[in-house]
Amino acid sequence: MDLGIKGKRALVCASSKGLGRGCAEALAEAGVSLVLNARGAEALKATAEAIRSRYGVEATAVAADITSESGRAEVLAAAGDVDILVTNAGGPPPGLWSDWDRDDFIAALDANMLTPIALMTALMPGMAERGWGRVVNITSQSVKAPIAQLGLSNAARTGLTGYVAGTARQVAPMGVIVNNLLPGIHATDRADALDGGVSKSEGISLEEARARRAATIPARRYGTAEEFGAMCAYLCSQHAGFIVGQNILLDGGGINATL
Repeated sequence: MDLGIKGKRALVCASSKGLGRGCAEALAEAGVSLVLNARGAEALKATAEAIRSRYGVEATAVAADITSESGRAEVLAAAGDVDILVTNAGGPPPGLWSDWDRDDFIAALDANMLTPIALMTALMPGMAERGWGRVVNITSQSVKAPIAQLGLSNAARTGLTGYVAGTARQVAPMGVIVNNLLPGIHATDRADALDGGVSKSEGISLEEARARRAATIPARRYGTAEEFGAMCAYLCSQHAGFIVGQNILLDGGGINATL
């Protein structure tokens, strides 16, 4: 399918690997030029080079901490006028409710709620002025069904979801379409970290931890960055203009809910 976005320009956050890279590659395949951001300069540079080589599109790498004001300023200066924004940030560490203090919550809010909001605030006015834009926020399945040990993530990402619910409907008349993608478990470094924690706490092998988790998913496997990226690219396409303020699960059927 021709997504109709060849020649558009996108900023994709946390895109050196994992789900962010999956989104970046899918957009590049559709002919979108990219501004890629992540903290690790070496991995980000390698990703940008690989995308340029494979898809023949512009891919600018900006290594910076997007959760800091200075980092955002650097990324936004490099991005300029973009048509597509994909926000993404790694989740806070797992733990118990009794482990977390105010500073932990502030850090989670900065990374997983306030940073996406700041990026939307900076970039959506230009999209609205030009009459076209797409925003996809990568959040989590925990927005639909909280995960006990991920309380910091549950809180911050749900806050972002509430913000998007109202904002998406305000900017839609201007041609700016905002939606959220809610990943379940995918074969990424985040999954390795979570499974590694289970392995350590329960004294089982990493392979057994993965197998146990996969058995709880109706699809009986982890998702891939490629299929996640394909959905992201579709939401950024010309075909998605009537999909407004939605929270779309990609979890292999893991959340058992009618709505």
